[in-house]
Amino acid sequence: MDFKKLSEYREQLEKGAFSCTELVEYYLKRIEDHKHLNAFLEVYAHDARSRATVIDQKIQRGKAGKLAGLVIGLKDNICFRGHTTSASSKMLENFQSLYNATVVERLLEEDAIVIGRLNCDEFAMGSSNEYSAYGPVLNPHDNNKVTGGSSGGSAAAVAANLCQAALGSDTGGSIRQPASFCGTIGFKPSYGRISRYGLIAYASSFDQIGPFTKSIEDAALIYNIISGKDDFDSTASKKEVKPVEIDYDIKKTYRIAYLKDTLEMEGLDPEIKTQMLDRIESLKAKGHTVEGVEFPYLDVMVPVYYILTTAEASSNLARYDGIHFGYRSENAHDLESTYKLSRTEGFGPEVKRRIMLGTFVLSSGYYDAYYTKAQKARRLIQLKTDEIFANYDLILSPTTPTTAFELNREMADPTVMYLEDIFTVQSNICGTPSVSLPLGKHSNGMPFGVQLMAPAFQEERLLHFAHYVMNNY
Repeated sequence: MDFKKLSEYREQLEKGAFSCTELVEYYLKRIEDHKHLNAFLEVYAHDARSRATVIDQKIQRGKAGKLAGLVIGLKDNICFRGHTTSASSKMLENFQSLYNATVVERLLEEDAIVIGRLNCDEFAMGSSNEYSAYGPVLNPHDNNKVTGGSSGGSAAAVAANLCQAALGSDTGGSIRQPASFCGTIGFKPSYGRISRYGLIAYASSFDQIGPFTKSIEDAALIYNIISGKDDFDSTASKKEVKPVEIDYDIKKTYRIAYLKDTLEMEGLDPEIKTQMLDRIESLKAKGHTVEGVEFPYLDVMVPVYYILTTAEASSNLARYDGIHFGYRSENAHDLESTYKLSRTEGFGPEVKRRIMLGTFVLSSGYYDAYYTKAQKARRLIQLKTDEIFANYDLILSPTTPTTAFELNREMADPTVMYLEDIFTVQSNICGTPSVSLPLGKHSNGMPFGVQLMAPAFQEERLLHFAHYVMNNY
């Protein structure tokens, strides 16, 4: 039952080759057989079986929704009513959501089956999925390597065929980087295109929900369902969503830019560089214009990203104090110790590190030197990116500078881990859509991704060309 896209499942379901109930049982067995990967924190076996029975009846009556037959997992920071949502943190280990995130509501309306919640870096802070309170997720291609983060459980689940698709969240590359490491498609839409209502916030001006899939068609279908304005989220764009219909016969040629600095940076794996250059030549041979452009801000994007996101995180996570929300220390004996001990015991090391950094850059005497300056730099990066898009349709780059690294390799120096986001943060800083495509294979046997980025709200252009690239190379 390992089909590449939902349309193939639907065809077999409607022929009666198998049922949704059988499909759910297949995935439940695969999840059990691969539980060593630690991708799922909780499996909704009873719920999934019940929904499958109902959806089978809908299919028989010809009244099933657009996502009937889609078995999907949710990153553990997306709220699902009546189920635990912990953000993979001890701070929220006993929290049960009272409502559905907007994306979950829209998936359920179209008869998707949610099969469980997926492990992630705590509060979505990490690039390896080693910062979960429930242990790291193992890469399905090599269990000694990381999956990437923070949506590592989502990427691993799709890569190991434990579900057909999964939702993740992307603040600085948290969908695309694990997609690259695990060999799946990871799609981050424009900021504001998908409601963040029901997403546990890390950095509110950067976070965006998006899907992991095995095909561009499924990424487009899920995007069509979950995107659009939402009265519960004031940051959700009110721009009309033009449903993406994949064009299977693209005759147009595209103008594509690549940032020369990305292919010349010291930390880029030589094999990834060689394959990127080969891909550029292949695109040129097919009639597309592919040109290198200067981008003078590559070295400052990661610092700008971490200054701004940690500042927002220090504010967003202030509510988790043992009094308003979250874990309360049993050792607390007064108000001050409740705050101190609850946050000290409830948060893991990476979350505490980012809260402290964010509090520092927002503090009196340092606000202008760091936070204000980073906001100005963010604007310069946005303007330069817009300048490139004035002359080109898309921007091409590697998704990550390396393939998946060994578990525990970079835990000693968190600043090394932060550089994993060097190619992905631009899209979040600028609010543009981007996608990682599983087009690379390293001699070490591990996959790596190729990233495409389009101007804001040009998801249709991005996904059309992504489909073209996936099927022509």
